[in-house]
Amino acid sequence: MSDFRIPLGSWISDGVDWLIDSAGWLFDFLRSLMAAMYDGLENVLVSPPFWVIIAIVAVLAYFSKGWKLTIVSAIGLLVIVGLNQWENAMSTLALVLLSSAIALIIAIPVGIWAAKSKRASAVIRPILDFLQTMPAMVYLIPSLMLFRIGVVPGLVATVIFSLAPGVRLTELGIRNVDKEVVEAGYAFGAKPGRVLRQIQLPLAMPNIMAGVNQVIMLSLSMVVIAGMVGAGGLGSDVVTSLNRVDVGLGFEAGTAVVIIAMILDRVTSGFGNREHKKAKDAKNKANA
Repeated sequence: MSDFRIPLGSWISDGVDWLIDSAGWLFDFLRSLMAAMYDGLENVLVSPPFWVIIAIVAVLAYFSKGWKLTIVSAIGLLVIVGLNQWENAMSTLALVLLSSAIALIIAIPVGIWAAKSKRASAVIRPILDFLQTMPAMVYLIPSLMLFRIGVVPGLVATVIFSLAPGVRLTELGIRNVDKEVVEAGYAFGAKPGRVLRQIQLPLAMPNIMAGVNQVIMLSLSMVVIAGMVGAGGLGSDVVTSLNRVDVGLGFEAGTAVVIIAMILDRVTSGFGNREHKKAKDAKNKANA
């Protein structure tokens, strides 16, 4: 038994080498595309004066939860400006928003598919378990080999790491929709696509928004790991502070990460609560 060994590492390494040899052009295209999207979003966030971005965030915070969150968000962002971390914070925000958007574009349709098919759910759930339990650092190794150093490997690893809760909560939301309401939609002659769009998705929106919140939070938790492969932003400063044993720089960058995390969490949860209220009102009308 001492000589028994499953060569999983060799299989994975050979598989990645085969992908590079046979589809290197595709990964180069994806790298260029994602890098261009990131650069464009980063320019949108970095180019305007800081007070413009603060005003936009304040408006979102107001519509999410009201004046208290508006004031707290504005003060938090001004603290980031005072720490001289504004550009790094906007670079990090661009990475989080882009990776979250890509993850949700994948997660929501997959979650709907899993909710509609028990076989699909039985296959998807173990994959999600694997994605959630695998250490995030492991995703960087094949990402680096396929996309080379820079922001793209960090972006890809972030998407993979944050994908699972979006799928799970979308599936949960669709499955928890009252069957009587769905049957009533079919009884009135609605087709499956219309039932999905006008009944199931609106009623599942609180769970979907909870998934959006979790995807964003997990994306933000990957900031430091993305900084290790050249993604820049606040993660780069945290990595630099570790290499230099610079407590001050690490604390400043970490404080900026915490402020962004709190704002994103409160804003998305606020919109989620609004969707929950809408879904409750819609359900009461349907039952009436």
